[in-house]
Amino acid sequence: MNDDSPRTPPGVLAALALCMLLPALGTSIANVALPTLAGVFGATFPQVQWVVLAYLLSVTALIVGVGRLGDRWGRRRLLLAGVGLFTAASALAGAAPDLGVLVAARALQGVGAAVMMALTLAFVAGAVPKANAGRAMGLLGSVSAVGTALGPTVGGLLITHAGWPAVFLAGVPLGGLALALAWRHLPADPPPVMAPGGTTWATARDPALRSRLLQSLLVSAVVMSTLVVGPFHLSAAFGLNAAGVGLAMSVGPAVAAWAGAPAGRLVDRFGAHRMARVGVAGLSTGAAGLCLAPVAAGLAGYLVPLAVLTAGYALFQAANNTAVMAAAPDTRRGTVSGLLNLSRQLGFIAGTSLLGAVFAATGFRTTFAAATVLAAVALAITARTGSGTATAPAARPSRG
Repeated sequence: MNDDSPRTPPGVLAALALCMLLPALGTSIANVALPTLAGVFGATFPQVQWVVLAYLLSVTALIVGVGRLGDRWGRRRLLLAGVGLFTAASALAGAAPDLGVLVAARALQGVGAAVMMALTLAFVAGAVPKANAGRAMGLLGSVSAVGTALGPTVGGLLITHAGWPAVFLAGVPLGGLALALAWRHLPADPPPVMAPGGTTWATARDPALRSRLLQSLLVSAVVMSTLVVGPFHLSAAFGLNAAGVGLAMSVGPAVAAWAGAPAGRLVDRFGAHRMARVGVAGLSTGAAGLCLAPVAAGLAGYLVPLAVLTAGYALFQAANNTAVMAAAPDTRRGTVSGLLNLSRQLGFIAGTSLLGAVFAATGFRTTFAAATVLAAVALAITARTGSGTATAPAARPSRG
């Protein structure tokens, strides 16, 4: 079948991909440096933990607000400012003379990351042809997964061969490239238009949007549980050392990175609503498999359900992001993108805290029994979210 749909300019995709990669790297690359930083600055673990927390708190607190600012002041203008701030803060972090300056620089990095995370998805609806929106969302999901997966490995190599400042200075050339590509290829901002009734919470009162945000929160909590609980289970149940745990844990992000682009093509062909249901069904199946697989099945009994769960997550993300952003009014895309990212961040927090507490109290099987219930609730909500909205035609190209 010939694909005559309009093509997305490669420069646009490259700019958006880098703007998605940088926040993901910023989240994962610093963790591996914490023991080194504790030694260099003579600090305790709770003190150096703020190197990570300052970044995450900035992102979570600001991501909706910066999306709304992009709608009002211009998304291209604010995205360029966010990339510039992230790049400058990376340089400041690499040159930090003490832990206080480093934590402050990481908080500024988080502000820039919040801008990129909120506005990158908002650009897809305006800069990518509708028939290719799913593919673009799948690509961005893959890039984010790659950044999350590569962060610890790249960070460890940089610390070993170039010292801890290189972990943060790596963001400078990447940020400069992202800034140049965004400046060159992203479309100019239209004249500012005030959206009627445009408060953030008025936007969030839309029933279909609320449904998709809740699905995103539940699905993200399930995925985060694998990252929090997985290392303990792999070590205790299979006797893996740190290197073995790290290798096994890389399977999830690797599957997400591989599945992102095919998931986007499926969304473009079959529609966002249908593929969201298929994705959550895969997630539910994987969570149930983790709950039921006996330890006697060996490492494969853990990794196969994990791969199914993660592939389902990649398909859901591509479909849900496409549906949400296709339905967003042009004047509120930044706000809606910020809400979408916030729901994912809150899901990650819930997966870390709530499902982590279940694991600490009752163990692995009960944790993934609870995760399976959350996935089943998300599947039920997905089934009730009607496809007769503005999202469905935008996600499905016509057949010639």
